[in-house]
Amino acid sequence: MASTHSLSAEKLFSVQDWVCLVTGGGTGIGLMAAQVLAANGAKVYITGRRQEALERAAAQHHPGHLGGEIIPCGPCDVTKKDDLDKLYQEISAKEKHVNLLVCAAGIAGEKAEPDQEHAGSLKEKLWNNESFEGWNEVYNADVTAVYFTTVAFLPLLQAGTDTQGHLSASVIVISSMSGIMRHAQGHFSYNAAKGGTVHLTKLMSAEFQKLRIRVNSIAPGYFPSEMTTKSSGSDQKSHLPAEKVQEKGHVPAERPGSDEEMAQAVLFLTKNAYVNGEILAVDGGVLNVVSGR
Repeated sequence: MASTHSLSAEKLFSVQDWVCLVTGGGTGIGLMAAQVLAANGAKVYITGRRQEALERAAAQHHPGHLGGEIIPCGPCDVTKKDDLDKLYQEISAKEKHVNLLVCAAGIAGEKAEPDQEHAGSLKEKLWNNESFEGWNEVYNADVTAVYFTTVAFLPLLQAGTDTQGHLSASVIVISSMSGIMRHAQGHFSYNAAKGGTVHLTKLMSAEFQKLRIRVNSIAPGYFPSEMTTKSSGSDQKSHLPAEKVQEKGHVPAERPGSDEEMAQAVLFLTKNAYVNGEILAVDGGVLNVVSGR
């Protein structure tokens, strides 16, 4: 039986002295995840393709008083096995285990709005604005890379579970509400890939639970990131005005999600060891308006 004192938010969501790794950790949702983990006491390694972005993110965002750290490592292109192996060797040389892996790296890919009512015109638009190469690139980054990143770190994750003595080590995959809805949003390849990411989460959760490693996913709606705004500031943060979200006409919250709201989702899936194989939509109510599966 838990005492009332033990149910304080500070105790429930502490990741004091945890070791975490966040791919795509230099900007956007990856950086949000790194911030909340470090703010609650974790040592957080962040990686990505741009070393300068990683270093700026670590320098600009100090965790606070609980002793957490944000540490740039890599750089690493998660679509390359050699880079993932080097990253594994780099982390394993410093740490005996990893408690949490957050797979936040991803790309948006090509876009073509299917807004033509004549089949010939629709074919021309989609045919000319999308390519096999573009589809393969977004699938590699958003699905295949998630799989191989997770596989690469299975030994350190299992060691992270063993040091805690219960089902604690886990993977959080950043998918998207786009992988759940039927609306193409003008990017068939991205939505199809994120649908693959959603299902991959479920497959890995079932297969890797034998290693006592949980796998869950956050399916975000509109959050400020370089993917949604095309830029970030000197602090590696992006700004998404509420008016831009309101223009879409299908967001009941009428604003983008906040860093705090993403942070709450990350901590929940990180610490609740009774949750496995779940897709947590944090979307401002979009999936109540736009049809899902």
